Amino acid sequence: MRNHHPLKTCFLVFNFAVAVVVPVRAAGLVLVWSDEFNQPTHSAPDLTKWSYDLGHSNGWGNNELETYTDARTNSAIVPDPDATDGKALAITALKDASGRYTSARLKTQQKFSVKYGRIEARLRTVNGRGLWPAFWMLGENLTAVGWPECGEIDVMEVVGDKPAVLHGTLHGPGYSGGKGIGSTYTLSNGATFDSAYHVFAVDRSPGKIVWSVDGNVYHTVTPASLPIGTRWVFDNAPFFLLLDLAVGGNWPGMPDRSTTFPQSLVVDYVRVYSLPQPGH
Repeated sequence: MRNHHPLKTCFLVFNFAVAVVVPVRAAGLVLVWSDEFNQPTHSAPDLTKWSYDLGHSNGWGNNELETYTDARTNSAIVPDPDATDGKALAITALKDASGRYTSARLKTQQKFSVKYGRIEARLRTVNGRGLWPAFWMLGENLTAVGWPECGEIDVMEVVGDKPAVLHGTLHGPGYSGGKGIGSTYTLSNGATFDSAYHVFAVDRSPGKIVWSVDGNVYHTVTPASLPIGTRWVFDNAPFFLLLDLAVGGNWPGMPDRSTTFPQSLVVDYVRVYSLPQPGH
């Protein structure tokens, strides 16, 4: 789970479940918003779609080390032959000669939000202790009601020293931080999420959120999944999207001498689809 100052969560404790691998059916999806990151190489992300969180903000509530910037060294369009159209967004964590860490965090807050639909991104992650890439969502009512009342959907998180393990988690009032409702998915045969692109998604419909990777469902949460006495807040407001690469913190821990820099969370695309209606 992520920090969204004021507010980053820390100390993950997951409700582990055995992943039931069920292919997601794509029929009937209609694209309603996307960023293909295909603008000129070395340019900034499209600022009609994204804005930046900036600064260090006291460790973003999780004792993190990075300072987020809007510099091209930390976020830029790059050529990538493995990307769909040969270009991708690189969110890059750096360590300078003084030991200062920089990275980037982008968000669609007040530019785009979605209530129901499939939200997906094709990503290639990182490998190294203390690195923490994520694609996640927060309720647009964040400024009005605060966190965790607004709700948080972590579409994907990977802890850099466990690069084969994917985390998907839900946070709300009474089930946030270490009490988030999460599950994991582990790649087999020695594969890792930093060695190739994978498609991470949630399908969000009234009273139900479903997580998948590469079309395989591994986590589902409904109001019946919540702790007794807590509330489902995920039908209250649209959610905006976030992408970032954090360094250090209570979770995932601090980088050490084995951690190499620079490293990049590479984003081929982010796409949002409407889901087919029942009976169609």
